[in-house]
Amino acid sequence: MSDHTSTLPAHLADTPTGLPIPGPPVHASVDEERRHRKQRLAAAVRLFGKYGFGEGISGHISVRDPEEPDVFWVNPFGVSFRHVRVADLISVDADGVVRAGRHPVNPSAFALHAQIHRLCPGADGVAHGHTAYSRALGALGRLLEPLDQESAAFHDNQVLYDDYDGPAISVEQGRDIATRLGDRTAVLLRHHGLITVGGSLEEAVHWFFTFESCARVQLLAAAAGAPRPMTAHQAQLAREGFGDSQLAWFSFQLLWDEITREQPDLLDE
Repeated sequence: MSDHTSTLPAHLADTPTGLPIPGPPVHASVDEERRHRKQRLAAAVRLFGKYGFGEGISGHISVRDPEEPDVFWVNPFGVSFRHVRVADLISVDADGVVRAGRHPVNPSAFALHAQIHRLCPGADGVAHGHTAYSRALGALGRLLEPLDQESAAFHDNQVLYDDYDGPAISVEQGRDIATRLGDRTAVLLRHHGLITVGGSLEEAVHWFFTFESCARVQLLAAAAGAPRPMTAHQAQLAREGFGDSQLAWFSFQLLWDEITREQPDLLDE
């Protein structure tokens, strides 16, 4: 523990948030890390299914391969979020070729995820869905306001993509979206849906859940009256805690425990 944190009260931890959050696991081999990422990916897809984030064939979650940076693992086209197992996941390269797995890739998943993984080096995890509250917020052309601590996680860390040009199935559109996203955590696609990214799959999925929940709060608050956002200073203070990447990673672990206990078949290989 550093000299600075050695003065912390006993109940506080040596982490940015002061919370007793463990670090991510250390893997003995690339194969072990790949298996870990695939398991978390399958769990994330099932969580999307459980919480009603499915919309027919739309929506996809990906994680970068630990050995080949231009290859990513993603849920396959035409398989329900509620049914995806580790065995169903596919790996896709920068040319859209399915390198592993028996299912095809969703053209939109390739167009979006390949470009985000390529142009946003910090985006090891990417989550995209057509969820109700994010779509409603996008239809209004609004981003999240810092109405509470959770929404402040996205303060100066989100962007609205307003250039709708049909379903996102072209590489050019995916490239444009990735460029506009840059190093931010979230891009809200007007007339389309939401994309969140993170330095890990766990972060990206946590940010997706949080953004969607915050969109619901904002819409409810606006329907009830005139919400009063935080000041810029308050929002920055809240973001330092609730926007912490380590906290985001750890928050997913609770969801992992929940879904693997309820649906252990998702781990079938």
